[in-house]
Amino acid sequence: MCIECYTNESRITPLLNPLECLENHTQYICGTCGRCICIEHDPNRGLQRWNFPFKSLEIAKLYLRTADYTTKKSCGIYEIKSENGRISYKIFSNKEELLSYLKKNKKKTCENMNPIFTVEEYKEYANTQTRKLTSDEIQKYLSER
Repeated sequence: MCIECYTNESRITPLLNPLECLENHTQYICGTCGRCICIEHDPNRGLQRWNFPFKSLEIAKLYLRTADYTTKKSCGIYEIKSENGRISYKIFSNKEELLSYLKKNKKKTCENMNPIFTVEEYKEYANTQTRKLTSDEIQKYLSER
C-alpha cells in the first residue's frame, strides 16, 4: 500500500470519466506512486471532490489523501446511515464537522461517531504536486491503467 495515498492501485483514479477529469480538473499527484486524485473545487456545490458522499469505504479511501492535504491534518472516514437504511461514507476533518453535518441532515446518523478509517498523523511528502496535467502526462497516465 502506498504510504502517501493509501492504495495499492496507483492508476485507479479517476473513477468516473477519467479522461474528462484528467483534462479539466486540478489533480493531486502523489509524490510516492504518481496516482492522480481529483482535488478540484466544485463551484456549484462549494465543495471539493472529497466532500461528497461515497458508496463504499474503499472508494472513500481513494480520496482521503486529498482531504488530509487540503486541511493539513489527518481526516477520517465516517459511516453515515440515512433513515431508509442506505449507507454512505463521508470524510470529515474532525468530529465537530461531523456533528455539524448531522445537525443539518436530521435524517442521517453516524452510529459509531468515530472514523472507521484514518491515518495516525498528517505528513507532507516530497515530490507531491497539485496542478492540471499536460496532454502528454494524461496519455501516459491513461496508458498505464
